[in-house]
Amino acid sequence: MSIERPRVASRLSGIGTSIFAEMTSLAVQHGAVNLGQGFPDFDGPEFVKQAAEAAIRAGYNQYERMPGLLSLARAVADHERRFYGLDYDSESEITIHAGATEAIFATLLALLNPDDELIAFEPFYDSYPASAALASAKLIGVPLAPPNFRLDPGALEAAVTPRTRALLLNSPNNPAGRVFTRDELSAVALFCQRHDLLAITDEVYEHIVFEGQHTPLACLPGMRERTVTISSTGKSFSLTGWKIGFTCAPAPLAAAVRTVHQFVTFCIATPFQHAMAAALTTDDGYFARLSAEYSASRQRLCDGLSEAGFDVHRPEGTYFALADIRPLGYTDDVDFCRRLPELVGVAAIPVSAFCNEGSATRHLVRFAFCKRDATIDEGLARLRRLRRQ
Repeated sequence: MSIERPRVASRLSGIGTSIFAEMTSLAVQHGAVNLGQGFPDFDGPEFVKQAAEAAIRAGYNQYERMPGLLSLARAVADHERRFYGLDYDSESEITIHAGATEAIFATLLALLNPDDELIAFEPFYDSYPASAALASAKLIGVPLAPPNFRLDPGALEAAVTPRTRALLLNSPNNPAGRVFTRDELSAVALFCQRHDLLAITDEVYEHIVFEGQHTPLACLPGMRERTVTISSTGKSFSLTGWKIGFTCAPAPLAAAVRTVHQFVTFCIATPFQHAMAAALTTDDGYFARLSAEYSASRQRLCDGLSEAGFDVHRPEGTYFALADIRPLGYTDDVDFCRRLPELVGVAAIPVSAFCNEGSATRHLVRFAFCKRDATIDEGLARLRRLRRQ
C-alpha cells in the first residue's frame, strides 16, 4: 500500500496569499477606491519613459550582464556618493535586482544559514518573514510601539540570542512612516557591532521624507563593511512595475548575494536598466520636487481622514498614513479592512498584517497617498459615510 507524502515543501507552511492581493481583489470586486496597495495611479516622468523607448529602439533587448548594466551600477554609485558620501565600486559592490523584494530575498538566502535568527523591527513589510522562512531562518520581531513607533534599545537587546546572525532595518519605515533618527541609528549600529551582526537595510522610500533626514545605516562608523543596503527606483520614479532595485555591499557580501541572484532572476529587463541609469543621473532638484509633491498629498489625505473621524498618525516618510479606527467604533483592523470595500467602496490595509500575532496594532489601518488628488478626494468622500453607518 502506498503512503501519500505531502506535495508541498514544509518551508511554505504559514505562507499564504499576501494581504495586498486579498485587499486588491476585494477592491476590484466592489469597485472600490484602492487606497491600500502602494502603487501610484499616475505615470512616472516622461524623460524616463522616453529613455526606455530609446533603449528598445536602439536594440538593447537581450540579456545584460548578471550583476546589472554597468552604466546603471555607476549611476547608483554616483547617487550614493552625492546624497550620502558613500563610496561603492560599481563593478564589485553594486548589483541590480528585480526590485527590492528580490534583493531582500537574495540577500537573506545568501547570508542566513538554516536556523539562524534575523531581527526586524515590527511592523515590517510582509516579504521579510516569508523570505526568512524560505531561507530556513527565523524572523524575530522587535515591536515599535504606537503611537510614536520609537526604538526601544532594551527590547532590541532582549531579542538577541546566540543564533542571531543579522538585523533588518527599514527606514523610512513601511507602514509606520518612521524616519529613524541619528541617535536611534547609532544605537542600532552599536548593537550590531557589539553582537557581531550583519545589517540589511531596506531604504526604498529614501527620497520620500517629510520630517527629519534619511541617513543610511552604512554611513555610521563601523557599519559599511557589515551592511547590505537595499533600495529601488520604483518608489522614487513612480514606475513600480519596472521592478528595478539594487544592493550596495562590500565585495564579499555582494559576491554572496550575486550567487543567489544569478539563479533567481539572472538579469533584469535591459531597456529599463538603461532608462533608470538616465533617471538616477537627473538633477537633484527632481528628488526635492518629488518629496514636496508627496508632502501636499500627505496633508490632503491626513486632513481628510481626520475629518472623516479617524485619529491619524502623520508619517515622517513614505507615502502611507496610519489611521486609528477606534473613534469610529471599530477595534479589529482585519475585519474592518475586509468589510470596507463593500461598506463604503474603499480599500485599505490592516497594520496587523505587518506584525506577528498579538501585536498592539489591531486598531490601525494603512492608507496610501501615492494617488492623484481626484482619487484621494473620492476615497475620502466615501470614507465620510462611515459616520452614518
